[in-house]
Amino acid sequence: MADEGLVSHKRDPIKASVGNAAAQRRRQHAVTVGKERREALMRTKRLCRVGVSGDFDEASIDDSDMMIEEDQAILEALTSAAVEELKLDVAYQGKGATEKRVNALRELRRFLSRSEFPPVEAALQAGAIPLLIQCLSFGSPDEQLLEAAWCLTNIAAGKPEETKALLPALPLLVAHLGEKSSLHVVEQCAWALGNVAGESEELRNVLLLQGALPALARMLLPNKRSTVRTAAWALSNLIKGPDPRAATELIKIDGIPDRIVRHLKKGDDELATEVAWVVVYLTALSNVATTILAKSDLVQVLVEILDMSTSLQLLIPVTCTLILWVWWIYVTRKILIICTC
Repeated sequence: MADEGLVSHKRDPIKASVGNAAAQRRRQHAVTVGKERREALMRTKRLCRVGVSGDFDEASIDDSDMMIEEDQAILEALTSAAVEELKLDVAYQGKGATEKRVNALRELRRFLSRSEFPPVEAALQAGAIPLLIQCLSFGSPDEQLLEAAWCLTNIAAGKPEETKALLPALPLLVAHLGEKSSLHVVEQCAWALGNVAGESEELRNVLLLQGALPALARMLLPNKRSTVRTAAWALSNLIKGPDPRAATELIKIDGIPDRIVRHLKKGDDELATEVAWVVVYLTALSNVATTILAKSDLVQVLVEILDMSTSLQLLIPVTCTLILWVWWIYVTRKILIICTC
């Protein structure tokens, strides 16, 4: 069903054409914003080199891991070997089985975190996805869950066909966003889902059907900065359309409008930037969202940010939202004038 507008569904042809044209322009602008955002800021998909928490393997990736560019063929061979080792350790049920699995996962994750072109294809061809899904099963130790989700995050940051390979893992990644998982695991799974959502409308629709949106929205409610930042980034990928229904569904979740304004007011520049991109897509795609947000002091907060912030990455989405807001007010008034004629 299309997004609810400000005007009745029963409109004459002239009024309908104005409303439809306005909605189409807004959606085209949202797509344009998305393309510019991906090309200019490289924000849509993110390789995870440093984990969401320092609790596990704090020194696992040093500068040499990130900076040295091995020959790609050697790196791919090492990655395939790491997957084979993981197969053996997943099958092993003897003493120290958990430690062996975690070490094998960590080794694979290190390879998937290296170079500008991680050896994702080699990992997939060696059969990594079924093993990672098995390691992501509920009841597993947090360290194992975190490493498995981290591997999936970096696979999802790959090429389109590599990201699609995560389809069998999506239900578990979404399920781990619930209360039964630790916050570090939740955050890493959200990162993986954000990469998947950033790939295509097809994958966004799959995630929406699997309940990713309300699960990610709940992550905006706590006050943990990194968790909210990751959730906001993932949500901005998930609702960016062109179908407006996800944006409308998000804004109708209890507490979300207030949290959006709160994070923009009190968050640091990095957090506010991620939340501001959520607002861009809400206002670009959904009249319902724009109407609900209009009842808050969001515009005042955005104007204050525009006046005081020196962060270019924050000012870009804030400026986009204010432009969309002015356009929404103009179109709304024009429709109301036509309706009174």
